[in-house]
Amino acid sequence: MDEGDESLQRYKESLGLGGGKDLSDPNDPRVCIIQSLTMESPGRDPVVIDLTTPGSLENMKKTPFKIKEGVTFTMSAKFKVQHEILSGLHYVQVIKRKGIRIPGGKSDEMIGSYAPNTDKQPVYTKKFAEETAPSGWAVRGLYTVQSSFVDDDKKTHLTFDWAFEIDKDW
Repeated sequence: MDEGDESLQRYKESLGLGGGKDLSDPNDPRVCIIQSLTMESPGRDPVVIDLTTPGSLENMKKTPFKIKEGVTFTMSAKFKVQHEILSGLHYVQVIKRKGIRIPGGKSDEMIGSYAPNTDKQPVYTKKFAEETAPSGWAVRGLYTVQSSFVDDDKKTHLTFDWAFEIDKDW
């Protein structure tokens, strides 16, 4: 019925439906698979946290990475969607210092809605808004973060703890 309707076919393809071979793994029930997080900042090589490596989530809190005070940086997430449309994926994080949530330390960024990946679109990458690290001696130190990827149905696809340190230099 839809085959003869060109505009409907173009609309479906714009949503990622009907174009290419579905890459969903029938043995993996997850709908959203977060593969990596990357921090990019001018003057420094990107810091990539590969979440597909066994033990990577456990090591993230133990091995904080440094952020130079006052620099601008962007974070991005690389992920796959399989089996069904993922509606309204959000990235939520809570930042604490010495166990106390810092003012403005909770953020919720909309990532979007996505169709299952195909051979034409094997992965998705979402670049978040640019941020500026605080500066000054009072903000230097270790911070802990709890991050979650949650959809509009309140299903949590991944939750993990990690840490970073704000310092004078990289």
